[in-house]
Amino acid sequence: MNLADSTSTQILLLAPDLLGESLALQLTNADPNLEVMLRSDQLRRHPALVIWSLESLESVGTLQLELKRLQENWQPAPVMLLLPAQLQLNANELLSLDCPGLLQDPDLVTLREAITTLCGGGRVVNLNTAHTSQGNAPQFTMGFGQWLLVSGLQQIDNDLRLIERLLNPPPQHELLRLLMEGRQRELRSARGLLFWMWGPLQMGIDRAIPEQYPATAANIGLDISGRISAEGAGTMICLRERNAVAVWSAIRQRLSDAVEGGLTNATGNLLAIEGLHPQRRRDLLLSLLNQLDEVLQKLRQVNSSDPPLIDCWLALESELREQALRTMAGNYVRMPRNGELTLVAEHLLATIDLQGRDQDLPDPQRMLSPLILDRPVLVEGQLLPADAPRALLELETLVSNWLVRTAELISAEVLEASGEWPELRRFLLNQHLISTRELERVRNQLNSQSRWQDLIQRPIQLYESKRLLYRLRNGSIEPLLLTEPRDEELSQLGWLQKQVALLLEARDALAPSMQALIKRFGDLMVVVLTQVLGRAIGLVGRGIAQGMGRSLRGG
Repeated sequence: MNLADSTSTQILLLAPDLLGESLALQLTNADPNLEVMLRSDQLRRHPALVIWSLESLESVGTLQLELKRLQENWQPAPVMLLLPAQLQLNANELLSLDCPGLLQDPDLVTLREAITTLCGGGRVVNLNTAHTSQGNAPQFTMGFGQWLLVSGLQQIDNDLRLIERLLNPPPQHELLRLLMEGRQRELRSARGLLFWMWGPLQMGIDRAIPEQYPATAANIGLDISGRISAEGAGTMICLRERNAVAVWSAIRQRLSDAVEGGLTNATGNLLAIEGLHPQRRRDLLLSLLNQLDEVLQKLRQVNSSDPPLIDCWLALESELREQALRTMAGNYVRMPRNGELTLVAEHLLATIDLQGRDQDLPDPQRMLSPLILDRPVLVEGQLLPADAPRALLELETLVSNWLVRTAELISAEVLEASGEWPELRRFLLNQHLISTRELERVRNQLNSQSRWQDLIQRPIQLYESKRLLYRLRNGSIEPLLLTEPRDEELSQLGWLQKQVALLLEARDALAPSMQALIKRFGDLMVVVLTQVLGRAIGLVGRGIAQGMGRSLRGG
């Protein structure tokens, strides 16, 4: 008996009577080594885990306070929180709970796996956010201009998603494909025009859109609050250990699964990786992830006497890109070129430039320090450990942004090299880019888009202190606008780019006066139509009626 007690795992289960007894019986039947106690006075020693099951949840603040008291009372035992299926809270509020185990309406298998992970020192989060409710979300009243902006963006977003589905894969009929691509460009231009006309009104709807129009905020990139949202298909995080290595392993696995499942472009812009063959695109993204894993392992072995972390990263990044390109192209693949078989990878590495820098990439320290040195992550003004759910999702967004932007740099160079090597197109590029005309058209579009972003969009984003990130979510590459200080980058802009920022400042200064003028003009038109023209029409109608009455009486 004593031997059994020493080898068994004691768990304290805090739950309503009937639910607690039923759950305890199921757990002990499934695993005889578990001892589930429903009251603290039944414990013979300190529990290995405390499970708290809630029937309802309305206030995060009260729950956080009770959770803190529970953890202080039973430390160092971890606490697992079991949440009901229907909740009045969103995922961001739930992820803010400081709790190693957070499960929403789990089944017995999921619960047993979570118990094993937590008892081993890990962390488990499993939220089914499709069952959460926004019933208690605050409502916001929008003006007419704000309503025009939101409704217009919603309609454009729906049309763009429909066209993207029709273009993936592209239709066989050439004219139909050209018509749809033309319509796609028109919609993107219309969206940019809406932002330009009603941009000053955006400040009034930044808070309203994510609550009332989540689809618009997610797909158009209006989430500028700096939050990392985990809503959609649910949030599932499982860490065997609570350290930097386990956090990176979880992020790598999540991103690998997203890439393996296939990705669509929901950024609203043309991406160079769309020009690659689907298999080459998948190989490139997965190879970048694998190479990043090797670089992180090397950086973890760097001593304090070695060069700073950022210098080591910059020295290894070029090699990382080269190895990723080799893997995508194949180390031993040969293609005919000028009558001879040529190694594809060797030729590409000899002709293309992999030293390019993306100016919109955040400081690599934000991604590297937590994953290598186990430093805390700044999320919404809070320093959180890297294994915290919100911190992990923040790091995942930074890694996915680096992944997409690095793949973009490599893909753009591959498209350039393929223009000079026609035989290479069948192997590396999409089927519709085999044509020289189509390839040149895509390259020209990418170049025009790059110039527009450098000269116009980037100065605007710097002036508005916004940074565009790309994240992999729900099988697509989505944009995310974060608000962060970028004053130093703004001061380094060229003369022409600074004029764009000055024009934007002038527009912001004149916008209130123009809006007041339009409102006054609208009020004046209402007075003219109702008080002047309306009365005049009424008098004319009354005169006609009286005249008809006299004529009828006279008759």
